[in-house]
Amino acid sequence: MGTVATAMIPFPSSVSLSISTQKVLTCLPTLSPLRRRVPRKLHLVKATILQDKEEDKVEQEPLESTSGTLEEWCIKIEQSVNVLLTEVVIKILDALYRDRHYARFYVLETIARVPYFAFMSVLHMYESFGWWRRADYLKVHFAESWNELHHLLIMEELGGNSMWFDRLLAQHIAIFYYFMTVIMYAVSARMAYHFSECVEKHAYSTYDKFITLKGEELKSLPAPEVAIKYYTEGDLYLFDEFQTSRAPCTRRPKVENLYDVFVNIRDDEAEHCKTMKACQTHGNLRSPHSQPATTRDESGCPLSEADCEGIVDCIKNSVTPVKTK
Repeated sequence: MGTVATAMIPFPSSVSLSISTQKVLTCLPTLSPLRRRVPRKLHLVKATILQDKEEDKVEQEPLESTSGTLEEWCIKIEQSVNVLLTEVVIKILDALYRDRHYARFYVLETIARVPYFAFMSVLHMYESFGWWRRADYLKVHFAESWNELHHLLIMEELGGNSMWFDRLLAQHIAIFYYFMTVIMYAVSARMAYHFSECVEKHAYSTYDKFITLKGEELKSLPAPEVAIKYYTEGDLYLFDEFQTSRAPCTRRPKVENLYDVFVNIRDDEAEHCKTMKACQTHGNLRSPHSQPATTRDESGCPLSEADCEGIVDCIKNSVTPVKTK
């Protein structure tokens, strides 16, 4: 059996202890200095770590809160500016085209397809510099412009462009709108998408009011040939492509008369609103025909994942060294 270490505990000479008491005290195990100090040291270290974590938490929370508040204010400012611009345009159109519906629709459709040209122009520029690689955005925006083009062709067939003043106004607004959207999209894609959503909402509301007002009359008029071909004939891939909120082939509208045409156009505008809403969350847009994202192509080569939210972010990413795994 092992021996038990004992410690002699000194007492003042004035204190007298009995022999039995001295034996008991003599048999107490000795507590080494290491065993006495380790628990205290551990507690001290733990307390220091906890204190550091609390200080870090206190330092980080105001920064995160400030960042979130700043972004919320930016969004509010962007949306307020967009709503104001939309209301100005609506008042101009109301003053000029109060009772001239087809001419108003012609102007609207000439303007409505412009932002998709602008989006693609900026995205092609980003792609040329190697800042961006997202094919879904180009596919969807082209399909949206293709849809708006056929709305425009329908309005031209209905005589909406018969007056030179309407053509002049629509074309000059479109030029200004294009460059404005390019600048807006380069600075804040979120703001540009929201503005386009506002325009599409107005288009939906305009067509809905017209259908309610002229519904019975429209049911007695034939559908334009261009509308029949676009909605019912040929390859409908692009028709499905711009409707990102639904699966392909799930919407096949009928075209029996002019009423059906305007109902289809109104519903198209609603789909544009949904797509523009989705685009405001960066990286959220997906083509209805896209397969789940993969990091390699069919040959096994890695796919480029370059991405940016605006020209400032693109330039920052281009000068930032790429981290290698």
